[in-house]
Amino acid sequence: MNETELILAIESSCDETSVAVIENGETILSNIVASQIKSHKRFGGVVPEVASRHHVEQITICIEEALTEANVTAKDLRAVAVTYGPGLVGALLIGLSAAKAFAWANDLPLLPINHMAGHIYAARLVEPLEFPLMALLVSGGHTELVYMEKDGSFEIIGETRDDAAGEAYDKVGRVLGLSYPSGKEIDTLAHQGTDTYNFPRAMIKEDNFDFSFSGLKSAFINLTHNAEQRGEILDPNNLAASFQASVIEVLVTKTIRACKTYPVKQLIVAGGVAANRGLREQMTNAIEQEIPNVRLIVPPVRLCGDNAAMIGAAAHVELQKHHFAKMSLNADPSLAFQHN
Repeated sequence: MNETELILAIESSCDETSVAVIENGETILSNIVASQIKSHKRFGGVVPEVASRHHVEQITICIEEALTEANVTAKDLRAVAVTYGPGLVGALLIGLSAAKAFAWANDLPLLPINHMAGHIYAARLVEPLEFPLMALLVSGGHTELVYMEKDGSFEIIGETRDDAAGEAYDKVGRVLGLSYPSGKEIDTLAHQGTDTYNFPRAMIKEDNFDFSFSGLKSAFINLTHNAEQRGEILDPNNLAASFQASVIEVLVTKTIRACKTYPVKQLIVAGGVAANRGLREQMTNAIEQEIPNVRLIVPPVRLCGDNAAMIGAAAHVELQKHHFAKMSLNADPSLAFQHN
């Protein structure tokens, strides 16, 4: 029997400072998340400089809390994992500096983790992954379909040509006068309204797995702007329902088609937008009806946003492969999956 593998994981790619201790890549012993939402709310979005300062204030506290909650010391750890991209360069550098200092001080190897791989591996904290699998990654900055033949192998088969789904939610939220981040509020309003405006379903019939959400965003802005000029009052519930119906129909249709095209055993829906109730409900229904032999895994809401537990889950694979980083490891704000 192998001895227990404990990894300290650090995530600071955007506006969440998070540190976790993960056992064998699948069990969360601690997952501390210090959110900055209140600080960014008044600006209507994340301010990089503000985010970096918060990370500086929080990171050592989070490391101490994570170790205490997990009831472990540095001597019990096998490695330190850290997100090195993609994300805000200043925010990433704080996490990297803390991870390097901790690894160096405690003579531990450093594991460099792709933030987006982390989102996918959050599913491993729910149940074991079976390959080959498909992952729909939907977040504020990313919307892509990733085919995984085996652990640590990521092939992007489709991605957004413009806005990410989460980005469209934030922009529409701003038009509706909702506070940042507005995804959850739009989801709530959508469940109280009906799809009366029939917004475009971009690229839904095209013979590829790519997405586009900028046209939908423009259609939404034009509709509300024209109504405003005419002094016409539009129902915010129906607006939210119509917008969400368009996003979800495109995501579900293309994902199901991808799962029929590739030989997959599981479908993972990951990233911040995976917390959306409408997306979860419709993806579940579509799978049951069209590809019942494919197992759907959606991490719990607390693991959909940015957190260090998912980084620790992804790090388990990198540790097995001895993918260690040198102390010269730098942040890569535009890091993308390498095509294998």
